[in-house]
Amino acid sequence: MQERGETTSGRASCALWRNARLATLGAGAGWGLVERGVLVSEGGSIAWVGDEAALPAGLGAPDEHDLGGALVTPGLVDCHTHLVYGGQRATEFEMRLQGASYEAIARAGGGIRSTVAATRAASDEALFAATRKRAAALMAQGVTTLEVKSGYGLSLHDEARCLRVARRLGRELPLSVRTTFLGAHALAPEFDGRADEFIDAVCEWLPALHAQGLVDAVDAFCETVGFTPAQTRRVFDAARLLGLPVKLHAEQLSDQGGAALAAAYGALSCDHLEHLSEEGVAAMARAGSVAVLLPGAFYFLRETKLPPVAALRAAGVPIAIATDHNPGTSPCLSLPLMINMACTLFRLTPEEALRGATVNAARALGLHDRGTLAAGQRAEFAVWDLDHPNELAYAFGHNPCLRVVAGGEERMR
Repeated sequence: MQERGETTSGRASCALWRNARLATLGAGAGWGLVERGVLVSEGGSIAWVGDEAALPAGLGAPDEHDLGGALVTPGLVDCHTHLVYGGQRATEFEMRLQGASYEAIARAGGGIRSTVAATRAASDEALFAATRKRAAALMAQGVTTLEVKSGYGLSLHDEARCLRVARRLGRELPLSVRTTFLGAHALAPEFDGRADEFIDAVCEWLPALHAQGLVDAVDAFCETVGFTPAQTRRVFDAARLLGLPVKLHAEQLSDQGGAALAAAYGALSCDHLEHLSEEGVAAMARAGSVAVLLPGAFYFLRETKLPPVAALRAAGVPIAIATDHNPGTSPCLSLPLMINMACTLFRLTPEEALRGATVNAARALGLHDRGTLAAGQRAEFAVWDLDHPNELAYAFGHNPCLRVVAGGEERMR
């Protein structure tokens, strides 16, 4: 199979992108702006980046692109999505607005269980077609890497189907896809009243899914309406035996001590975090775990308790931003909108929010070869019809993305 970034002759392709304002987002603070920027890609990697006046002699390329002064940022990374599922839940949204509680909706057959039923009923091709359409919407707004969680199958057969759909996305689209097993998302209907037995099953499924090459990381929902810390620990122990990294839906609705628990396992990230305690912040800082904030769910559920952004900053915990796309609590397919919401709702600075959707989001996936514009990084970047990177946080409700390069090749919109 021909790798992206190679020509049909097998030699690495080389391209030069000039006349751009680059937001490199290098180490330390600041945008890392280069006003008359040039970026040279070779194969799927960045070979050189900097001011055009400093371009080394002889570093030209047969394939040159004039970007007309447009803004260039690293490709966006959506590090928390539930992209594979069947059906939708717009009726439940309407019911909540009319006063129905989450519990009442669940008793009527709604909630996560309704999505599980729709997902199980959908064919593999129907699941892939719907997921591909969602992924294309994210890609059109600058996303070059995304994470996809399972969790709407809740059986070995259907969790495997969902993970295979996610893997197929990465094979068939110019998109990097990381897969996360979220079997401990909700209690499967056939395990009613037997949560511990369900966790036994989840731990038994994991080695089989891992053996099929379907799992990059393991997640769980540690919450009063999800699973207890003790049950979560069992899932993480199973992941540790296989050498798989963990992450956690933690402290979204209450403080269960999930972040500290996940940090004890060296978690890549803890996500949501509205009810995160000082102890949880300190544990994440010690472990180097990323705090993934999800303003879409906060907005959609009309939450009022803000995540402790100031405490995370003070402790030096990296902050990432993601869409949390899912049918029940964040049906959003725009990472730039989440950048805006992170600023307006959580009071992040525009620079923090953009770093949260690039370099820190990549770190939340355990990826260190993307998220900045620097030699040696993957040649993945987005070109915007903007003058300054702070405009990505400022303007919302439109798509200023002009073009996207993934793996060193321009992706058609």
